Amino acid sequence: MSRAPVLFRVNATVTLGRESFYRCLTYAAALQRRRRAATFVSHLEPATYLAAAIRRGGNEVVLANHPAGSPEDLEQTLREVDRVRPEAIVVDLPEASEAYLRELRGSGCTVISMDSLAATAFPSHMVINPLMGLSRNDYELSSGTQLLCGPRYALVRPEVRRIRPIRAAEPPQPFRIIVALGDDDFQGQAVSLAKQLLNCPKVSRVDVLVRPYHAALDALKALADKNKDALGVATEPSEFPVRMSRSHLAITAGNAWSLELACVGIPQLMIVQAEKDLRNAQNLDESGAAKLLGTYQSVSTTALRTAVTGVLDDQLERVLMARAGRKLIDARGADRLVTALELLLQSRRLHRSERSERLAA
Repeated sequence: MSRAPVLFRVNATVTLGRESFYRCLTYAAALQRRRRAATFVSHLEPATYLAAAIRRGGNEVVLANHPAGSPEDLEQTLREVDRVRPEAIVVDLPEASEAYLRELRGSGCTVISMDSLAATAFPSHMVINPLMGLSRNDYELSSGTQLLCGPRYALVRPEVRRIRPIRAAEPPQPFRIIVALGDDDFQGQAVSLAKQLLNCPKVSRVDVLVRPYHAALDALKALADKNKDALGVATEPSEFPVRMSRSHLAITAGNAWSLELACVGIPQLMIVQAEKDLRNAQNLDESGAAKLLGTYQSVSTTALRTAVTGVLDDQLERVLMARAGRKLIDARGADRLVTALELLLQSRRLHRSERSERLAA
């Protein structure tokens, strides 16, 4: 890479989840197209699998040794800043306080916060929220801080983006459904949803998309062995696009994967598993790109069966959902974020140059 790198401070753990990690990985892939390498300072679970995903993209990984947001963590991050000499630092940590971000800003680097919670004040140079739901009024920003949020900045993985043209028209029947609950299945619903969908009369095949670290992967594979022609399990990113392109309907959790499926044009029924995803799901529902059934505690087997049957019976509803989703998410969010970062860096370089000239005079 011929340009200064970008440092990412992000974690991926069982408790926190891995969505933040994967959106940073997607952002890093987009930055590589501008010849910028990335270094990830991260606590990873499982470490071997996720570290390999970073290296596979041509990036460097440094394992974080201390709790996120702690003074020791800040010290380690600043040491990596001195070593790597990045031009920008992307911080995607809910534990990152205002003081933590100010210290990073004091290092002289451009600080970018990736955040969808708005739970702290942001002295960062730029704040990015790639989800839907929060607005500028929800954030406490310092003077001069830029905010980018909403569907224009949704981060769509390259492998998903490539199937958008393929999925422009609905595939032929019989009906196929995918269960795509995201990078984490916080409530362990994948197995139960698969069983419920197998009993829906109009459904010919169910494909469950999960990561290899899913806690119930063995149970899913055992269920698939008992229903060889009706149930499939995909665990590798290279498998996901094929299953998506052939599906007529998806069961999702209203998170970042829901935005990606909307971009492709797949009708969705959403069952929210985490409070942080509720507003994103509500906005998808209001846009017409998906239908929110409720939270995981409130959606019964009967309600799910009725909703699935209703959508599969109504071709017009599926077409309208697909069109609304493709119109809402155009797959160019990562490119816009890269352009925004480059413009910010250029502006800061120009400002420093002008300041140096004034001091010299």
